[in-house]
Amino acid sequence: MKRKSCAAIVLAAGQGKRMGGQVHKQFLELEGHPIVYYSIRAFQESPLIDQILLVTGETEIDYVKSEIVEKYHFDKVCAVVAGGHERYASVWNGLKALEKSLREEEKDGFVFIHDGVRPFVNEEILRRAFDAVEAYHACVVGMPSKDTVKIADTDGFVSETPARSRVWNVQTPQVFDFRLAYEAYAALEQSGRSDVTDDAMIVEAFTDTKVKLVEGSYENIKLTTPEDLKIAATFLHNQK
Repeated sequence: MKRKSCAAIVLAAGQGKRMGGQVHKQFLELEGHPIVYYSIRAFQESPLIDQILLVTGETEIDYVKSEIVEKYHFDKVCAVVAGGHERYASVWNGLKALEKSLREEEKDGFVFIHDGVRPFVNEEILRRAFDAVEAYHACVVGMPSKDTVKIADTDGFVSETPARSRVWNVQTPQVFDFRLAYEAYAALEQSGRSDVTDDAMIVEAFTDTKVKLVEGSYENIKLTTPEDLKIAATFLHNQK
């Protein structure tokens, strides 16, 4: 049986204000390469992924094409498109671009949506996510929380302590049937909601499909602050 088509949307449009400095965090160097390089490389090298669409800032499209896609020979990249003001708007731009470029049979496949500042995604994670989306149509990578989590009320007092065994920290990629993701995001646009924080939340809100949690890795961190860069450098050294 032929494997379904898999496209990846890699998000590299954030400003990274918490990182500080003038360079957007996805383009900061980590051991000689921009952070987003490592994320793209994982999808480039995966036999599961057929094509990659990059979403970046409108003024950075030419830079990304020349200094990342062409420089590192990422030939699976089919397009670089401009993002939006929020993450969900960037994903929607990516989905719309894919919808126009995919052949009809490819639209029956899957889409992997990944934050470009998670450089430690790897083939094992991608394989687990692929197996889950084949079985359940929607899945998110994450890990069980190591910490006890408290739910606060509006005054900052504890209102609930959920059982730690049921709490997960969600990561990316988040993977869906392409048509499911597209229809959910189209419904979000029609609704006018802006309180969504990840792709799974949109699928949960606008479809009847349950989202499966899939084991990622505690190293699959999102680089947000300068401290994260030090941790990431350590991870890279340990991989050598």
